[in-house]
Amino acid sequence: MPVTRNTGLLALGGIALAALLTVIGHLEVNNDLNPWALTVSDFAVSDRGGVIDVAMVVLALATVALLWGLRRTGPPRPRAGTAEVLLGAWVGGLLLAALVPTNEPGTAMTTSAYLHRYASVVAFLALPVGGWLLARRPDLATAARTLRTLVLLSLALAAAMVWSAYPGDRALIGLAERLLILTEVAVLATVAVTQTRAVDHGVVVRRERDVTV
Repeated sequence: MPVTRNTGLLALGGIALAALLTVIGHLEVNNDLNPWALTVSDFAVSDRGGVIDVAMVVLALATVALLWGLRRTGPPRPRAGTAEVLLGAWVGGLLLAALVPTNEPGTAMTTSAYLHRYASVVAFLALPVGGWLLARRPDLATAARTLRTLVLLSLALAAAMVWSAYPGDRALIGLAERLLILTEVAVLATVAVTQTRAVDHGVVVRRERDVTV
């Protein structure tokens, strides 16, 4: 089995595990927390070091697997492309947000809370832009329309979340964020599924050389 198929399967497994852990994390917290009015970070801070934080780390590692697969299926080059750099920013934002807690709901913002917030913002913006650029790659041509649709939807949800956070007085901010996360994870899952069907670049090159000889 080519390396890229392995990375795709590994990424899908990581995404599924992260989703399961996130659901468990929502079930374990205080029943007084409202998922429609509070963000995932608000749930995570109530169970510091719990399963939601682990889920973020798992999702970051799943993305690393995707990045490795993208390097294998793309043309040989010394440096990572812009899309890969943006996915790296998503990974970094996720890891930082998992390690640095936000503030408890209803309390004043601290330095760590601001760091957590802006790490999350970087992650949420980097992934859709990276996904749009990935849709241009020949090895992801079969998923290009799906990727672009998901990216546009995620940007619309990001705009809804920004509206809720400021002029909207945080109305349904938790719902907007969860839909945003679901859409952005769907971008990763789409790439992962495509990788499971991909032919390893190195294998293609070797076959072409054999035919030429």
